[in-house]
Amino acid sequence: MRQDDRVTDSRATDPDESGPTAGSPAGAADLAAMRAHYVAEGIAEADFPADPFEQFGHWFARAAAEAADPAGVIHEPNAMVVSTADAQGRPSSRTVLLKGYDTRGFVFYTNYESGKARDIDANPHVSLLFPWHPMARQVIVTGTAERTGRDETVRYFRSRPHGSQLGAWASAQSSVIGSRAELDAAYAELAARHPEGEQVPAPPHWGGYRVVPDAVEFWQGRADRLHDRLRYVREDASAPWTLQRLSP
Repeated sequence: MRQDDRVTDSRATDPDESGPTAGSPAGAADLAAMRAHYVAEGIAEADFPADPFEQFGHWFARAAAEAADPAGVIHEPNAMVVSTADAQGRPSSRTVLLKGYDTRGFVFYTNYESGKARDIDANPHVSLLFPWHPMARQVIVTGTAERTGRDETVRYFRSRPHGSQLGAWASAQSSVIGSRAELDAAYAELAARHPEGEQVPAPPHWGGYRVVPDAVEFWQGRADRLHDRLRYVREDASAPWTLQRLSP
C-alpha cells in the first residue's frame, strides 16, 4: 500500500511549537500547553514519484475523499493560503481556492485590481500553503505567478454560478467602501441588468494566475515533532525535479 493512502489518526493544530516568553499576557501558559500529538505514519522517498504534480494528486485525492465523507473533518480541500509581498517586501496572506493544476502549475482566480494582484504585479514570487491539518499534512508551493490566458479565464468564469459571476463585477476587491448597503446595491443593480439564465460577460479586470513552482514541499506530522519533510526543487521550468529530505 502506498504511504499516501494510509489513514492516519492525527489531529494537527500547529506544525511548529513555541514556548512562552517573558512578559506574555494572561492565558499564555494555556497556549504553551496546547499541542497535538501526531501518530501518522511517515513518508519515504522511495514512495514518491518523479514530479510533485503526481504526488500532489495523490494527497489531494485523499483530502477530497475526506471532505466528501459525511464523517470527514476536512472542509474545502482546495482552500489554500496565498502569500505575497509588495515592492517594499511587506508580506500579506489570504485564503483562496485552487481551481486547477497540471504540470504547468497551480491556478487561482481573482480581481486584477485587488491587493494580491497589486503585490504580484510588483513582485511575482508567491507561496501557496494547503493546510490539511486533520490529516497532519501540509503542502507548500513556492514559485512565480503569471496571468492565465484570456480564453482560459473566460472558460472558467462561465463555469461559475450566476451569483458568483455578478459578484465579480459588484466587488472592487480590496478597495474601501462606505457600507455593506453600498455593495448590496451594486449587486442588485447587476442582478436586474443580468437576470438568472442570461450570460454575464467576464470582467476585463478579473482573471486567473498560474503559480509556476520552483519548489513543492510535502509535510507529514510525526511523533515528537520529528516531522517528515520531502521537497521537490528545480532550477527552472525546463529542468528535472530533485527530491530532498529536510530536517524538521
